Amino acid sequence: MARVIQIRDVPDDVHAALAEAARSEGLSLTRFLRQELEHVARRAQAVRDNEAVVRETQATVRGSVDRDTILKALHGGRGE
Repeated sequence: MARVIQIRDVPDDVHAALAEAARSEGLSLTRFLRQELEHVARRAQAVRDNEAVVRETQATVRGSVDRDTILKALHGGRGE
């Protein structure tokens, strides 16, 4: 079921910038913000997933590999 989110006290300049961004993409402000929120939610989930992989890998190798090495291997495996 869809939920309603209301955001109060948005500064005028922020509202204007978001409205302009929506117009430039030919979207209503509501649709633009929904797309942006979906993007943020997907990115947040990817971060959590990556953190889980880092923790699991560090536990497997008993912490002898640093986070950057693990992330480099993760991104390499994805072809990024």
